Amino acid sequence: MKSNVGKILTTAAVAATISTGAAAATLDDVKAKGFIQCGVSQGVPGFSNADDSGNWTGIDVDACRATAAAIFGDAQKVKFTPLSAKERFTALQSGEIDILSRNTTWTYTRDTSLGLDFTTPNFYDGQGFMVRKDLGVETAMDLDGATVCTEQGTTTELNMADFFRKHQLSYVPVIVQKADEALAAYASGRCDVFTTDKSGLAAHRSKLADPAAHIILPETISKEPLGPVVRHGDNQWKDIVTWALFVQINAEEMGISSKNVAKIKAESTDPGVRRLLGAEGNMGESLGLGADWAYNIIAKVGNYGEVFDRNVGPNTPVNLPRGVNNLWTEGGVLYAPPVR
Repeated sequence: MKSNVGKILTTAAVAATISTGAAAATLDDVKAKGFIQCGVSQGVPGFSNADDSGNWTGIDVDACRATAAAIFGDAQKVKFTPLSAKERFTALQSGEIDILSRNTTWTYTRDTSLGLDFTTPNFYDGQGFMVRKDLGVETAMDLDGATVCTEQGTTTELNMADFFRKHQLSYVPVIVQKADEALAAYASGRCDVFTTDKSGLAAHRSKLADPAAHIILPETISKEPLGPVVRHGDNQWKDIVTWALFVQINAEEMGISSKNVAKIKAESTDPGVRRLLGAEGNMGESLGLGADWAYNIIAKVGNYGEVFDRNVGPNTPVNLPRGVNNLWTEGGVLYAPPVR
């Protein structure tokens, strides 16, 4: 296990030397080619997943679409690059993609040593364990001696090692290259347990032949703030990606959605609402964007609640509660700086 971790960290360090920092012109490059190249997962329902026709949906997909709406007024001006956990950072460092939006955890090491910048979390999560009901396991403390599947090059792999070491439990790791391979190994009985972020467990459980035959254990063993990542050194680009999400959070707090944004822009006398929607002033100017940048995000993609509900909410196969991902006014941690 230690040799695997060392290999991952060494690879990341070598890859980081490839990047000399972002040219401070990502926005210009994106405008010139006419689209954003967005790095996503190879298939996590609710976060980034393609249907049989190649249409991508998910919370992480919508983060890139929101940025496209802000820049182009068109949320569809995005192309997607599916990436494994192991190759995702190199793809961003090398300039192959403009944004990495791939259920990626913000950690100290990643933030300070890879030549990358995390923007702001679009989903707060934590790691857990999934087992078959017939295994008779009710708590993670019952996993002594278990065989555990997970994906290589992730915080999941490191957290798993920490958990079993901390509690002096033995385990046999089964480390694979892709999340779907980990799920397939679990489904085939190659391992007793599948571990990843709890949102990912819920998403992958929905792919199993009999989802009800599997349970997610109650323990949450880590903090996993997930969000888009950009190259270090281009503050303008980082601000655009960051504020695209802040706009969606503020919009939900203000009661503005894709369904009513046009009416509110036309009728509201609230100065904060008018600033946000470009009815007065041009708050997009300092980002190099038009006055309607925030309006377009809300109109084309929706507020944060809309994004959550259509991708992972109770009426989706993923079926997640808002929980900690609720607004701060509703008992959650989502709190965005004001647009003023």
